[in-house]
Amino acid sequence: MKAGVIGLGDMGSGLAKNLIAAGFETSGFDLSETRMAQFTGMGGVSRAGAGEVGSHADVVFVMVMNGDQAASVIFDDGGLASTMREGGIIILTATIKPSEARAIGARLEGTGLRMIDSPVSGGFPGAQGGTLTMMLAAPDDLMAAARPAMEAVSGTIHHVGKGPGDGQVMKACLQSIIGSMFSATFEAAALAAKAGVSGQVVYDVVTTSGAGCGITKTALENIIDRKFEGTGSGIGTMHKDLTISLDMAEELGVPLFTAATAMQIFHQGKTKYPQGDNWICTRIMEEIVGAELHR
Repeated sequence: MKAGVIGLGDMGSGLAKNLIAAGFETSGFDLSETRMAQFTGMGGVSRAGAGEVGSHADVVFVMVMNGDQAASVIFDDGGLASTMREGGIIILTATIKPSEARAIGARLEGTGLRMIDSPVSGGFPGAQGGTLTMMLAAPDDLMAAARPAMEAVSGTIHHVGKGPGDGQVMKACLQSIIGSMFSATFEAAALAAKAGVSGQVVYDVVTTSGAGCGITKTALENIIDRKFEGTGSGIGTMHKDLTISLDMAEELGVPLFTAATAMQIFHQGKTKYPQGDNWICTRIMEEIVGAELHR
């Protein structure tokens, strides 16, 4: 089986790295020349566009930023839909709106290609380490056919549904939790700073308590070390994901009080620090209270 990856950023480069390590001949494409050079350096085969990736792969992971980009690399002239061989598998690992995933699935009907809707969780560390959690939606036979490639990039695969959109629905629910937990951590960090508690004490207590988990551990570690950029968790991604969660909630008439509050913090963070990572939202809180949390 030959693999391909469209989008070689923080997440896609991890997919490619682990596919290559597992022995897959892996083609890739990204608009960034720097990312393409890094991909070639890890043993990947750089291609001139999405279509070229498709013509050299049996299974292609699409790891782009939004639904418009996903549709573009699949359906534009020379895209995957026109270059992949019949029976080819597209694995949509990007986080997009459920309605967008359903629309892509509908457009692929009759093309001879099949799509697995499988957004992922685990962030930059999970992508690079090959330990991602996949929320897979596809018929059983399609899941079985793509399993070798998916196992190469993940630690856990959950079969959450049968069709396009089902994976994105689960991801939207998950992100409402993760965004809310991040927000609570940022607030707690500001509270501790104002009260004069050291960052190391906060980190030690929280990470060994009932609140201890990967989310709070990673957030607090970056906060107390003042690492607000370059950690592989750009604020724009969480802002986009929470937007999807809140849009879905509005469509279904479900109030998301906590996630809506978290969105306000992320919106302020993205507005003031658009190049920052998620943890930079803490600065918004710190600027309000006039105190910073350091190790």
